[in-house]
Amino acid sequence: MNILIMGPAGAGKGTISERILKEYEIPHISTGDMLRENVRNNTPLGQEAKGYMEAGKLVPDDVINAMVEDRLQQPDCQKGYLLDGFPRTLVQAEAFTEIAEKIGKPVECVIALDVDFEVLVDRITGRRICSKCGAIYHIPNHVPQVEGVCDECGGEVVQRKDDTVEQLKVRMEEYENNTKPVIDYFEKLGVVKTFDAARPSDEVFGDVKSTLAQFE
Repeated sequence: MNILIMGPAGAGKGTISERILKEYEIPHISTGDMLRENVRNNTPLGQEAKGYMEAGKLVPDDVINAMVEDRLQQPDCQKGYLLDGFPRTLVQAEAFTEIAEKIGKPVECVIALDVDFEVLVDRITGRRICSKCGAIYHIPNHVPQVEGVCDECGGEVVQRKDDTVEQLKVRMEEYENNTKPVIDYFEKLGVVKTFDAARPSDEVFGDVKSTLAQFE
């Protein structure tokens, strides 16, 4: 099954993605991870991207699109993919649709996680992350056994500098201006399924799983 997952910061994309990976044998592809891997492995596309990054410029869409096209043709994507963080703009969405069709991996379902701003504020400002292993906590809903110490690895649990109301407003504005038009684009293609992600993750994933059953 070929899936995109979208939603604002704090909507639970990471949690739902993790549940999908455990349930289905498809890779979770983050464009950020993909970009770093290409740079680290010094691939031709990675070298090109690195030049832009070192110059303080955004990596152009055509480079990112080429990376995505290459990644979706890797052996682990034989049964499909879960793409997270791409496409971010309408231009990328249109290009990606052409790429996916060309390589025989068209998008079958876009999981759109919908959450009110007030709920996102609570989630984001309460979020804490282990600086060592990345384990996620929340004040007061999911706290480490020892304050400030990760249960998993003993690393320091901290609040990210951008987990503030001010930064959330910036991210939400970017989401409304760029990502919402992408969802609208895929809505016209008839592949968007919207879920109320303000609910507990078990409930959300239950609905997601029921929806994905038709693509198995």
